[in-house]
Amino acid sequence: MRPARRLARLGPPVAGPAATGFATTPFACLARVQAYASACDAVVTASLAGSLFFSIPTGEARGQVALYLLLTMAPFAIVAPLIGPALDRAKGGRRMFIVGTGVARVVICLAMARSVDSLLLFPLAFAFLVSGKAYLIARSALIPGVVRTDDELVEANSKLSLVSTILSAVGGVPGIIIQVVVGAEWSLGLAAVIAAAQAVAALKLPRTRVAVEPETEVEEAELRSTGVVLASEAMGMLRGIVGFLTFLLAFDLRGGGDDTPVPAGLALGRAVRDSAGFESLGGATDTGSPSWHFAAALAAAGVGTMLGSLVAPRLRRLASEERILRGVLAGTVAAGLSAALLGGVVGLVVAALAVGTAASSGKQCFDSIVQRDAPDANRGRSFARFETRFQLVWVLGGFLPVVVPIPARIGYVVLAAAAGFALSAYLAGQRGMGRRRSAGRGPFDVPVAETAVVGPRTDDAGADDHDGLAVGPERRVP
Repeated sequence: MRPARRLARLGPPVAGPAATGFATTPFACLARVQAYASACDAVVTASLAGSLFFSIPTGEARGQVALYLLLTMAPFAIVAPLIGPALDRAKGGRRMFIVGTGVARVVICLAMARSVDSLLLFPLAFAFLVSGKAYLIARSALIPGVVRTDDELVEANSKLSLVSTILSAVGGVPGIIIQVVVGAEWSLGLAAVIAAAQAVAALKLPRTRVAVEPETEVEEAELRSTGVVLASEAMGMLRGIVGFLTFLLAFDLRGGGDDTPVPAGLALGRAVRDSAGFESLGGATDTGSPSWHFAAALAAAGVGTMLGSLVAPRLRRLASEERILRGVLAGTVAAGLSAALLGGVVGLVVAALAVGTAASSGKQCFDSIVQRDAPDANRGRSFARFETRFQLVWVLGGFLPVVVPIPARIGYVVLAAAAGFALSAYLAGQRGMGRRRSAGRGPFDVPVAETAVVGPRTDDAGADDHDGLAVGPERRVP
């Protein structure tokens, strides 16, 4: 049994996230910042529900979204890997970056309030999106610094996910009420106030350096080990699926198709379909779906995220992280195919619920794999690096349904195919890793003496970890 697991059996740590709740601990300060950030996101989402995005023709909306998604995220993709290491080395660098994202959100929300009926709303909305992505990366770098053990780190991620889900649901209510009663300008003003509170709360975060020393060869080798690379690729695909589903449902629910001239062949096909009495493969009509369909999709995604946060820690007591990750990918395949068969609002709820659960539980498994297989890696620096990649993959996944009009049911099939490809690649990679281990150390693995021991893991449930190999200090390979 690993020492951290022994401590977990004796009870929660005295000063950890489980014991202190919202006391004046570093984790509590970060949880407050997360609460304000999630509430701000929810209010802005509610404010934009009646905005220009849902009133201009679908084809024009696609062009605007694709353009500004590219213009805002492309610089982010270039700048984030460059400034990240500098922020990690500076004392309080990530803390001030989070404060800066809060201030930027105040300015953006006020600008959006003045541009609700203008095309300027599109670049502002995507600037708000970029600020949210930047905050998540900085937050991932700070989390290891506000806890004491690896077990607390997993627990902290789970609790922050719960805070995000709850505040997203609660924060959206006043945003919707204000947007309906007095207009989106006022609800965006409320979002600016919440963003200001986020910036003020971030000032109470500890002024620490995420990474004092540059990356060592051992750290680099551990982060490039086969297990970590395979897990990061699987998690990246899950994030891409989240982005794909987000924009797929956004355009499908607002009206689905493109209002450009319809080709003769497509018009003939639609006529044959209608005369035969077949239902359209798309999940929405050209006039858009009822507003409660949007609410159902958001609620399903939120519930899925919460389920993943609650279920993943319990599953880790019964099975290895690799097995859970395989199960998550297989479940996403099944959910995508089921949603394609069901269609309509039931299909979108199934897809949103499953993808939310998969992304949340998969992230916890990935964090655990990094902690286990890269013990010498700086947690904050490595998590920020991976989070940057995951956010960029999210954008790439969302770009496809923006530029290509895809009916919902076909989109669910694409989703299932992507998850199936990720599962196949993960299984193939694990088989290759097993063959290299049976034949001796492979060229892409970290030296076994630094990371692995032989023998089955005997934890609380007696489950095998790493499919027969355990990691820990008990008996090292010479």
